[in-house]
Amino acid sequence: MKFYTRTLIFISFIFFFNSCEESNITYDKPNVILIMADDLGYEAIGINGADEYKTPVLDSLALNGINFINAYSQPLCTPTRVKIMTGKPNYVNYEFFTYLNPDEKTFGNLFQENGYKTALAGKWQLNGVQFDLDNNQDLDRPYKFGFDEYCLWWLRERGDRFANPNIVQNGKKLNRGIDDYGPDIFTDFIVDFIDKNKDDPFFIYYPMALVHDPFLPTPDSDDWNDLEKRNKGNKPIYFSDMLTYMDKIVGRISNTLDKNKLDNTILIFIGDNGTDTKVVTLNKGVEIRGAKGSTIKYASNVPMIVNWKRQIKQGFISDAMIDFTDFYATFEDILNLDYQQSYGKSILPLMTNNNYNERDVLITYYDPIWGDTTMGRGVYAQNKEYKLYKNGNFFNFSKDLYEKNPIDMNKLSETDNEIYSLLKTSLDSIPDLPEYNHNGWIERRKQVNESRKFNNIWQLNTK
Repeated sequence: MKFYTRTLIFISFIFFFNSCEESNITYDKPNVILIMADDLGYEAIGINGADEYKTPVLDSLALNGINFINAYSQPLCTPTRVKIMTGKPNYVNYEFFTYLNPDEKTFGNLFQENGYKTALAGKWQLNGVQFDLDNNQDLDRPYKFGFDEYCLWWLRERGDRFANPNIVQNGKKLNRGIDDYGPDIFTDFIVDFIDKNKDDPFFIYYPMALVHDPFLPTPDSDDWNDLEKRNKGNKPIYFSDMLTYMDKIVGRISNTLDKNKLDNTILIFIGDNGTDTKVVTLNKGVEIRGAKGSTIKYASNVPMIVNWKRQIKQGFISDAMIDFTDFYATFEDILNLDYQQSYGKSILPLMTNNNYNERDVLITYYDPIWGDTTMGRGVYAQNKEYKLYKNGNFFNFSKDLYEKNPIDMNKLSETDNEIYSLLKTSLDSIPDLPEYNHNGWIERRKQVNESRKFNNIWQLNTK
């Protein structure tokens, strides 16, 4: 009897030890899903004060995770996508609108090299098709950027992204019709990928098609069966429907994680830039017009939610300033890499309550090159209340949200002077905007190469 008891205790101990070991292995390699909505500013979701839009899934994820109120993207889609995927500021590798140089390393490569299964779905728009750049019909570009599988809109020709979508999946164009809805196809692909890879660590990047214009009915809209409105509605009245459908899609992904008991998954939701200028949002009783493409707060202050059921047991709000280089840095930290290449600041310590020291200054270098215009360009440094531009304009944007009244430099208070000096020191380490030139890709490449000499200084002043 004693032998049996001792044996049982020994076996139990071995089982417990192995279980802990397996648990630690799983915990050390959490799954990561990064969902990025298209044209969605901070003000447009319920948890952040939107009065008329319904986002129950996002609200719940935020209440049970971390809701960031000071996350800042680039003010426009491609500049943001290039930045977040590579962990580099725009002056280092943003060469042209709708283009990411295939020589760059992305977070897809990062996860793939470290044993993760990787998938990409949604809006691509990075082959350089719009300006007929080299090899822009390359169907293997997503593979080269580190993704095992993909399901994408605008990999080659543009076409529609919503009803009757033009989608290429793993090198083959899908045969779809007017009753098919692009966001559903992307989400089906992601759900299937999770089900297939639930026993392995995985990384999913989902740059959504929603809620970018054209503003059209969704399958849940009353007007979905009106084929003319489904294809040509394009009215801001459908923005609310699209936003609610986007929230529903996030819910499908979250529910799939729950179904597979994948609580060791870091689910991140963000917007890529501010809301479309045609959309006016009622937020806590105040009308806020979208400011996509400009440099005011509403152009780049975006929603950011992090939910990690295994680790974050109590939801909270963070006002730390988050830059879009920080995601790559966080992923390097999750993977426990000794040599880190990102220019950003990892937020893993914040997620794990482990001595996170937030930045004092956030810098934005924005040169969109998205048309024959100089509109919207700007380089600026900011803290949570003040913003200083390279051209010398200094604003307290917490009180002057639309930046109509620059601070009089002859009337600076002692506090103003201290903040100005802090911002100016960081801003001086960043290159000036080049003279506006829209004559072609080669000229832009020269500008980018010239800017790279500032790399080490940027890293020193932004981490």
